[in-house]
Amino acid sequence: MSAPDTNVEKEEQKHKPALLGIKGAIAFAAVLLVLFVGWVIVNGQSPETPDTRIDGRTGEEVQTD
Repeated sequence: MSAPDTNVEKEEQKHKPALLGIKGAIAFAAVLLVLFVGWVIVNGQSPETPDTRIDGRTGEEVQTD
């Protein structure tokens, strides 16, 4: 049960350091996420054609051009 005479403004001032810390942690996590996605995009490699492939019908290796 909550108290019937809660002063929201007073409670917000009381918890200001904790709320600021939570907002800072969320901002830090967002920055890390953006940096990680950028790093993955920059360091990603395009697929290369292998020298040999497996023929699905026979299971034999086939040389590629």
